Amino acid sequence: MSKRDYYEVLGVAREATDQQIKSAYRKLALKNHPDRNPGDREAEERFKEAAEAYAILADKDKRSLYDRFGHAGVAGVGAGAGFDPSVFVGFEDIFGSLGDLFGFGDIFGGRRRRAGPQRGSDLRYDLEISFEESADGTETALQIPREETCETCKGSGAAAGSAPEVCGQCRGTGQLRFQQGFLTVARPCSNCRGTGKVINRPCQACRGAGRVGRERKVTVKIPAGIANGQQLRLYGEGEHGTAGGPPGDLYVVIHVQEHPLFQRDGDDLYCEIPVTFPTLALGGTIEVPTLKGHEPIDVPSGTQPGSRFRLRGKGMPNVSGRGHGDLYVIARAAVPKKLTREQKHLLEELARTMPQERVEATSADGQEKPFFEKVKDIFG
Repeated sequence: MSKRDYYEVLGVAREATDQQIKSAYRKLALKNHPDRNPGDREAEERFKEAAEAYAILADKDKRSLYDRFGHAGVAGVGAGAGFDPSVFVGFEDIFGSLGDLFGFGDIFGGRRRRAGPQRGSDLRYDLEISFEESADGTETALQIPREETCETCKGSGAAAGSAPEVCGQCRGTGQLRFQQGFLTVARPCSNCRGTGKVINRPCQACRGAGRVGRERKVTVKIPAGIANGQQLRLYGEGEHGTAGGPPGDLYVVIHVQEHPLFQRDGDDLYCEIPVTFPTLALGGTIEVPTLKGHEPIDVPSGTQPGSRFRLRGKGMPNVSGRGHGDLYVIARAAVPKKLTREQKHLLEELARTMPQERVEATSADGQEKPFFEKVKDIFG
């Protein structure tokens, strides 16, 4: 049977970046790893297929050969017939410890796979909240699917009245050793999958896995001032461990919706407000929006478009509870799209009394200069 395209196996485009390839492989490997799918031959084959694809596409030179010549270009260079992910050494940057995952720490300096209690996996939940919820804080309930200890067998995986027995193939070590060239290689025992024990009478509720999939309702308190991309860690709310190991943690990653008026920079907020020309020229009081309603501010006469007004303490609360940021209001000139006949007449009168060439601007030395003279000074 012909091999599938490696890019198709990982579900990425041919122009995918190294990070995208790594991320896609990690998801497939975690989903189909034999430890999470005991006895599932199809999952095991998908795991090996993904590992083979990653071995080629994660290597710059091998990927180049594969892109040019396909499977024929990488035959005999780490992929193809006989490829075994359990002796592939390129996974450490993804899974952390090769010894923990594949059981050959004796060779590469990692730790051996432990047959005892194992910590459960961490989980991630992406939560979208409104801008107002990020400012005020909120509380929400999440439904989290996770692997929990089987209550029927208490996590042993064995049926009632029985218990796991020492594996006769590896004699409880969880590893088998053999010579590969001048090296002595240790691999996880295929009979007990590296645990050192076998279950002859598996629990019917969990089918010998010791864990079952359930949904748990978790209440999350989101503090006021939390920013987009920040995460909350809920200790012990991840997947349950195996053999009595501790549970993992749940990470809730916050995604804050954009606000139609405010833009956030740290704990400060920025807001652009249209101001009419008469108010900019003559001065006056305007109402500006804040997180808690409207506030009046005084606009001095002669205010230029782009001027900023600072409202202390009207920004976002600090997520650690240390006060609030400030709100900066930026004045923008409001130009009406339609004018009444009277308004147009008044503006024409104003224009006659203020010829363009007489409009003045302040130079760097503090002297008032006509605007077009200033342009002439700059451009010649």
